[in-house]
Parts: sequence; C-alpha cells; structure tokens
Amino acid sequence: MNHSDRLAAFVALGHRLQTLSADELTELAARARNQNNWFDEPNVRAAVHGVAQMLGETTLRSWAGRYPAEPATSRRIGVVMAGNIPLVGFHDLLCVLLSGHQLLAKPSSEDRLLMSWVADELISIEPRFAERIAFVERLNEADAFIATGSNNTARYFEYYFSKKPHLIRRSRTSLAILTGQEPAEALAALGRDIFQYYGLGCRNVSKLYVPEGYKFDALLDALEPWNTVLMHNRYQNNYDYNKSILLVNSVPHFDNGFLLLTPGTALVSPISVLHYAAYASEVDLVDQLTDAAEQIQCIVSDGHQYAGSFAFGQAQNPTVSDYADGVDTMIFLAEIA
Repeated sequence: MNHSDRLAAFVALGHRLQTLSADELTELAARARNQNNWFDEPNVRAAVHGVAQMLGETTLRSWAGRYPAEPATSRRIGVVMAGNIPLVGFHDLLCVLLSGHQLLAKPSSEDRLLMSWVADELISIEPRFAERIAFVERLNEADAFIATGSNNTARYFEYYFSKKPHLIRRSRTSLAILTGQEPAEALAALGRDIFQYYGLGCRNVSKLYVPEGYKFDALLDALEPWNTVLMHNRYQNNYDYNKSILLVNSVPHFDNGFLLLTPGTALVSPISVLHYAAYASEVDLVDQLTDAAEQIQCIVSDGHQYAGSFAFGQAQNPTVSDYADGVDTMIFLAEIA
C-alpha cells in the first residue's frame, strides 16, 4: 500500500463521516455515552464533524504533500492516546498511518469505543490497514512512542520511553483575550470555546485576559444560551461544588447561574469555573502571555486580531496542520524513519 492508496483511504473516510445518517450518529453517540457520559450526542457529532473537515481532500493533499511520501523504514509507533474529548487521538492515528508506519494504539478507556469505531471504518474502506493497526494494552513492541497526558504522567512517560525516540505531550490549555470593545455576537461565539465538550479539552478556554476595569455584564449576558450545560448532571455537580468552595472561602467571583468567573493566576480552571486576569497595557498583556507560553495550546480573540490567535468560536476547529503542543508530529515520524 503506497502513499497514494493511504491518502485516498483517508479522503474516503472523511466522506464517510460527512455522510453518516442522523440515525447512525445518534446510535454511535448513545454507545459512546454508555462508556463515558461526558460524550453526549452534540459533542460526539461535533467531534465527528471536526474529523471529517480535517479529511477534506484539498486540505489533506496539500498538507500531506509537505512531508516524505514513504518512510525509509516503516516503524511500529506506540501511541498513548488521551480521552478527554471524543476522538482526540485521531490526529495521531492519521499521522502514523499516512506517513507509512504501523500503529500500536493504547486508547484511553474513556474513548476506546470511538477510536475503535473510526479505525474499523478506515479498515472497511482499505482492508490493508488491518495489518497496520493494532489496539494493545502494552507497547513493548514499539520502536518509537507518542504519548499525551498530564504533567505528572509526562514525567513517567519520559522515564519509561527514554531509550527509544519519543514525543511526549503535557497539559496545555487555551486562553481568550478581551478588549472590552467586542460586540455581543463575538462574545456569544466565545461561549463555544468555553463550553463545548464541557470545558474538558486543551483547546477549551479556561482563562480570560481582560483590560483593567473590565465590566463582565455584557459577557455574562452573551453566554446565557449556554445555560443548558446544567442539564448534564456531572457539570451541575461541578458547578455546585466549585460555587460552595468559592463561597466558603469568601473568594470574589461572578456567578451567572452556570459559570463562575474568578480572578486567578492559574491558567487551568476547574469545570464550570473561568479564571481571569487583568492587563494594564498591550505590553503588560504580551509579558503575561510570554510567561505562560509553554502551557498554552491556543489563544482566541475577536476576529483573531492577535497574531497566531483563532477567532472567537473557532478554538475547537483545528486544521490538520494544528499540532498539539506545537510540535510537528509528521516531522517526528519522518526523522525516526
């Protein structure tokens, strides 16, 4: 199976995902939620749509054309996949297989069903992938490793995989920059960056940077349509718990009934909580962002006015060339070959 065959199979997979019927998606989402109840139907639909967009033929061929078509030597790549949001491990599957290597995948128990399902769909399109994809519990046979986890598990991965080539990803999160001049529709779009996947993804906004003296009323009003997150019992439990902690400790905060905004230095915030920090000037803002750079996955701003940022509402729409931790997975795979 050559590069052209592999590329055609992924393009066909994208078409298959684009054309799933409503009943197929509903049934798939129900199965996924039985395994992980954070994976409700809207979020499974969003994840499937995101993968389908990533596999658009023009975009995929342009991206793939930047890298070697075939490896000098096909390697067995062990991939430890995250499971915080649906199909989060798909990009690694794509990179390993399209680059001509063999995939030894250890999916998260939180996302095993969806990852197995999408692999089965790919194999049904191109049966020769069956001998290049294996879901395993142990990665002893791998020649190189890609692993995604928390900062604590990353230290374990660095030790465990130290004798072979490895790409280790750590905890990251995403930020939003506000100026106070954003129209209501822009603030409403920001809600998607905050609440989609219930805030569980590294591309979810967990902290706001606002100008000194910022008034939160317009933002809280614009986010009101997202109050449906309270219909999820685990989100409701997190909100109730975090609210009680803030109240007991007399921590200043804003509360719109389903989201808690509180000043804080930490970049990562608990589910239902959004930290914010004030900046005095653009220079001050740049300094704060520079200090946090190694922990940032992406930044959003109105009209992506800040260099390298996404427009509000677009954080969860990464393209195929948006790499986790900013490290080019395809270059890593080409170099180990």
